[in-house]
Amino acid sequence: MTTETTETGEPDASVSPDPHARQAVRDLLDAVRAEGRTVLTAPEGKLITDAYGIATPAEGVAETADAAVALADRIGFPVVLKIVSPDISHKSDAGGVLVDVIDGAEVRKGFATVVANARAYDPEARIAGVQVQRMLPPGQEVIVGAVTDPTFGKVVAFGLGGVLVEVLKDITFRLAPATRADALSMLDGIGAAEVLRGVRGAPPVDREALAGQIVRVSRLVDDFPEIAEVDLNPVIATPTGAVVADVRIVLAGEAPRQRRRYSREAILSTMRRLMKPRAVAVIGASAERGKIGNSVMRNLIDGGFAGDIFPVHPRADDIEGRKAYRSVLDISAEVDVAVFAIPAKFVPAALEEVGRKGIPNAVLIPSGFAETGEVELQERVVAIAEEHGVRLLGPNIYGYYSTWQDLCATFCTPYDVKGGVALTSQSGGIGMAILGFARTTNTGVSAIVGLGNKSDLDEDDLLTYFGEDENTDCIAMHLEDLKDGRAFVEAARATVPRKPIVVLKAGRTALGARAAGSHTGALAGDDAVYDDILRQAGVVRAPGLADMLEYARALPVLPAPKGDNVVIITGAGGSGVLLSDAVVDNGLSLMTIPPDLDEAFRRFIPPFGAAGNPVDITGGEPPSTYEATIRLGLEDPRIHALVLGYWHTIVTPPMVFAELTARVVGEFRDRGITKPVVASLAGDTEVEAASAYLFERGVVAYPYTTEKPVAALGAKYQWARAAGLLPPQGSTPSG
Repeated sequence: MTTETTETGEPDASVSPDPHARQAVRDLLDAVRAEGRTVLTAPEGKLITDAYGIATPAEGVAETADAAVALADRIGFPVVLKIVSPDISHKSDAGGVLVDVIDGAEVRKGFATVVANARAYDPEARIAGVQVQRMLPPGQEVIVGAVTDPTFGKVVAFGLGGVLVEVLKDITFRLAPATRADALSMLDGIGAAEVLRGVRGAPPVDREALAGQIVRVSRLVDDFPEIAEVDLNPVIATPTGAVVADVRIVLAGEAPRQRRRYSREAILSTMRRLMKPRAVAVIGASAERGKIGNSVMRNLIDGGFAGDIFPVHPRADDIEGRKAYRSVLDISAEVDVAVFAIPAKFVPAALEEVGRKGIPNAVLIPSGFAETGEVELQERVVAIAEEHGVRLLGPNIYGYYSTWQDLCATFCTPYDVKGGVALTSQSGGIGMAILGFARTTNTGVSAIVGLGNKSDLDEDDLLTYFGEDENTDCIAMHLEDLKDGRAFVEAARATVPRKPIVVLKAGRTALGARAAGSHTGALAGDDAVYDDILRQAGVVRAPGLADMLEYARALPVLPAPKGDNVVIITGAGGSGVLLSDAVVDNGLSLMTIPPDLDEAFRRFIPPFGAAGNPVDITGGEPPSTYEATIRLGLEDPRIHALVLGYWHTIVTPPMVFAELTARVVGEFRDRGITKPVVASLAGDTEVEAASAYLFERGVVAYPYTTEKPVAALGAKYQWARAAGLLPPQGSTPSG
């Protein structure tokens, strides 16, 4: 007995399965689960690939050697033989695969071999037959797959097959369902992307066919959430198509628990009352100096919070000159936020009262919850909050700052420099580093928020609010994990077109790949998925804490670029070389200077200087040379960004350079000509004050480094592309 199929063509990537095909997949998956299986057989995988228009070779299943020979004759030699058993998930491990079988005699012999190998591997295994599949012609082997990520849910994966993907883990990920644009970006997103374009005389592969396979797989796992993993490996990509040689599909054991979701309107309503409260209650307020409850009270009062402050203490009548209440239920006024400064074991009872009072936000400063193993206590607190409609910030946090409201609801040091940067952290220690950096650099902030255990409120809630907040221009977030990666991506995509988001994701090297039932699953290292999907969401990922903070400080200062052409103007040849390296390292484009512009620059530099790019004016030039070349760079519309390299000389002292640069940039800004300008200042300690002067006046400048200013410029370009202000990198030529 045989069952035979023919090779499937590659329909347009926009075509979805018809209802009958989708129902056939549903019936199949239900039947597999009813048998208690999680791994589909090859013929079952073939039914699914056919339903979704995923191209596979001609194949069939034979129950006898004679049937296998007849099937191979119809398909055409050479063929591949694969054991078909619901009990053997890894056919190669069982010796159940033979390739390049060239005639009927070898088919007959091979049939017996793979069956014997399978029985030796697992004597109890059920053998349904042998799959006979036309062997595909040579091509580029790639892997297309999908996994269920614990943070982001269904993600689709792509990489080169063979050693490149197994050893180098050269693979990229996107959220499912993926668009055609997502799929094409994946082809360019692997390290070996050039191989797909054709190298050493080899022709390029059919990109549209490959993209179509990626889109179809992503739709499959989105349509059927019970599919945990899909592994198309290898897919043979050629100049005329992309055909799947082997299909592996794994079902999930059970559906993951769904996090409670809130509407955008509900999030904004609660967050506005949290960040712009009219009244705050401090549960556990204390008159004793050194207590957390006293520090919170003093920070609220000394910080100048204009709203009402209600201390709550079971035995006090007065705290810091304010009437104290035995319970929040005794407060007659409406309260927006309850700040908890009591031991963890007392939180549930106090939270019940907060809920009965109708207070919408509880800020849980105390530790002693899930982070110390007290998971049940934290779950109890969350259940109480959900019952009463209270949103929780924390527990295990330092509190939060909302500077434009003069609100310092924390036991840490106050901070009151108002500005446009919102900063969040999952860690208290990182939160204090953020505070110290802000103070040292005089960075104006709109808010600093601790998230701690994130029992409820997390990054997507904050993004939703800060995306709408008129006082916030840039959002920077330190995170160790995301509870709901999809909600974060949704909030980020809504925010990025208006303001940049910078993320420092901790744990890049500690997590690694998880055990999984397929190559794709095993290669889905947590950080690899985070990295690709954060980029897909338009987020600027910072490599370290200092980078995150510097990007957050710099991005609001720099105007958005209007094109890719970057020009370096430097007073030192060595700095010019390093700045050029930094430009390339940050994915920026050094402008190819046209002859007329080259001639224009040469009018202002000495004969022993150098035009081109970098423009080397040499170190001994007076301030007028710096000014003339900077003016030319700002004036010419073909130049889109300037990188300045300053070298400390007596001829042009640091502050002279800073003042003239700031003045010229300001003049052009007043004329409506804005371009990002960054500067690297090399010299004695005087360059520190000069750099600070420039930063305050719209030029992102750093002393003693060529890397930092260009990295900040690169981050601005990355955001501009994500926001749709510039075309994707590589889509237009520069120069």
